[in-house]
Amino acid sequence: MKIRLLLDEDVHAELSHALRKRGFDVLHAQELNCKGKTDREQLEFATQENRCLFSFNVKDYVMLHNKYARENQEHGGIIVSKQLPFGETLKKLLHKVRLFPQDTIKNRLEIL
Repeated sequence: MKIRLLLDEDVHAELSHALRKRGFDVLHAQELNCKGKTDREQLEFATQENRCLFSFNVKDYVMLHNKYARENQEHGGIIVSKQLPFGETLKKLLHKVRLFPQDTIKNRLEIL
C-alpha cells in the first residue's frame, strides 16, 4: 500500500496538492486546523490515522523519534528534511515515499 502522509504546518501547503496529483493520500496540518499543536500531538494524530509525518522540523522530530524508541512506543513513521526549495523538496520526497510502502515506514526515521 502506498505511503499515507501528514504534512506538518511548516511544510508548503502546495506540496500536499502536488503529491495528491501524483496519487498519494496526503493531509496537511493547516487543513485539519492543527496549527499550534505540539510535535508530539501531530505525531500521535499521524499514527492514529496510519500516516507518516513529514516535517522541516528536523531537530525536534529526531529527538521525538529517539524518545519513542527508548520508551518502546510506536509511530507511523517520520520523514524530515532541512528547508529546501519547493521543487527540490517534491523531488526528494517523491523518491523517498516510493521506496517505502506504508507498512515498512512504521517506526522509522528517514531524512531527505
